[in-house]
Amino acid sequence: MSNRCSNVRPVSQLSLFSAEARPAGLADLAGVLCGPGQIVRFGSGDQARLSVLLADASRAAAVTAAFAAVGLAAQAVVTENGATAVRTAFRCDLVDLARAWTRGAVKDVPAGWDVDGAALRMWALTSGWPDERGGYLLALDQHAPQTHLALIGALTRAGLPPARMSRIGALRISGTRRVQRLVELVGPPPARLPAEAWPRYWGRASA
Repeated sequence: MSNRCSNVRPVSQLSLFSAEARPAGLADLAGVLCGPGQIVRFGSGDQARLSVLLADASRAAAVTAAFAAVGLAAQAVVTENGATAVRTAFRCDLVDLARAWTRGAVKDVPAGWDVDGAALRMWALTSGWPDERGGYLLALDQHAPQTHLALIGALTRAGLPPARMSRIGALRISGTRRVQRLVELVGPPPARLPAEAWPRYWGRASA
């Protein structure tokens, strides 16, 4: 088992506005955990693994590249039911994230946590998609309902009050101003990600 405990040097991530406000870092991966991402600790708890089931397989290259930008090697794998996931090895530099985002063995949002552009970018990258009415949907973890209200609160404090779409397990951001703010926060589509999966400002003509 690989045990990589050296300090990770942040690498700049291409983005606009708040997503570019600071160098990319491990804290950005909280956005993965807002959706269906999972983080588990191993053995005595001195190592942890981050994994996420992707909305579609076409995102795998972009997600692994985003992980690499914060110093994490990750690989895409096919699950038993044919879905695609991206996961890291067990690593000691993920333990702090695991401690912050779990209560016992259950995923939970840290008290008072505020979402920023970098975390939103990771959330959208792994599990966001536009709808046909010009809004944008961010998937929730259906196995962690205790996280939902906290995430609604975090988005609301960020100026993105969402509607809860219980039927499809997602939060919907809609309205010209809110979608435009989301676009500004997350920045342009990451390389290797299908552009149609990314938030767009529907108040202007799309290229």
